[in-house]
Amino acid sequence: MDRLLANGTVNAAQSGEGTPLFLFHSLLSDRASFDAIVPELERSFRTVVPELPGFGSSRAVNGGLAAVADRMAEAVVDAAAGVPAIVLGNGYGGFVALQMAIRHPGISSKLILADCGAAFSEPGREAFRNMAKVSREKGLEAITDVAMRRLFAPDFQAQHPELMRDRREAFLRTDPDVFRSACDALAGLDLRAELAAVKVPVLVLVGEHDEATPPPMSRELAAGLPHAELKIIPGCAHVPQLQSPLQFLGALKDFLI
Repeated sequence: MDRLLANGTVNAAQSGEGTPLFLFHSLLSDRASFDAIVPELERSFRTVVPELPGFGSSRAVNGGLAAVADRMAEAVVDAAAGVPAIVLGNGYGGFVALQMAIRHPGISSKLILADCGAAFSEPGREAFRNMAKVSREKGLEAITDVAMRRLFAPDFQAQHPELMRDRREAFLRTDPDVFRSACDALAGLDLRAELAAVKVPVLVLVGEHDEATPPPMSRELAAGLPHAELKIIPGCAHVPQLQSPLQFLGALKDFLI
């Protein structure tokens, strides 16, 4: 069931009962990237899967990642209705969740940050600048292959042509201006000095073969957080919940208890 949150600005799917669990999707994907794990999670949690600002039916917001985080904080408060929430973010959604936790202490009881970090290396920053530049000059079609490589290893792509067709179509539905704004925000992001402000337990997850946000970023993130545990998911890349749903759910199990 879809519902509108944050004064009608954020569209989200909600299912199940129990402690609210929010799932924030990545930049190169959409909320459907969680479809394989929601049926299991909704057995124990009130699972809320929003479309981040500017994606799907959610309104875009100006002001960079901080403004996106503030909008999502409104959505979390709205949907959680006073109950401490668990927030899981993948990729861009992880950066949003982390920024939200820094700017709005107490909004969540636990965080799961999958395949993200606190800051990119200079080559990582340059990759976002290049994607923004090429998409501006030639459109999203020109960077679709690059985007898919950042999500999935070549072998996985070759073995799952139907999934890749679906993921390419999802990426091409992204608002180009929202995409470029997010690229600019991630290229300039550095939250390392603010990590100590996150007092809640955090599970940091990363796919072993993630090229978009490589494991060293997750190691640095976990090291900078006061109460963090790091798990590396073998054989996976940037969206492990799509590539290996059961393995991803297994990595969450003890933390969610």
